[in-house]
Amino acid sequence: MAQTKRKRRTKHRGTAAGTIEARGRTGRPPSPAERKKQDKVTREQAQQERLNRPPTWKSSAQRAMLAAGFMFIFLLITDKGNLAAALIFAGFSMAIYVPAGFYLESYLFRRRQRKRGSAR
Repeated sequence: MAQTKRKRRTKHRGTAAGTIEARGRTGRPPSPAERKKQDKVTREQAQQERLNRPPTWKSSAQRAMLAAGFMFIFLLITDKGNLAAALIFAGFSMAIYVPAGFYLESYLFRRRQRKRGSAR
């Protein structure tokens, strides 16, 4: 009698970065050492991707909005609920933080790129 079940083929596992890994046995979970090694590589790739991304005004505005929000809450609590003063100061601090944050990030990005270029 002929065999009716087909033999199971090994699968390729795709990662978030787009690379495809072909592990030997897909049924066996990776050992803790294999998992740790894979996590370390993924973490390093994510860090390099984050550091090599140029700064944007949007990211600076988001960071400034977060800082201004914390400033607003802090002033609202410490200034006995003076809403107008807290709003004015938060708006003023946001107007200062957006360009300051963008230019600081641009400086750090250019310095990192120069250092990376001279290392090669």
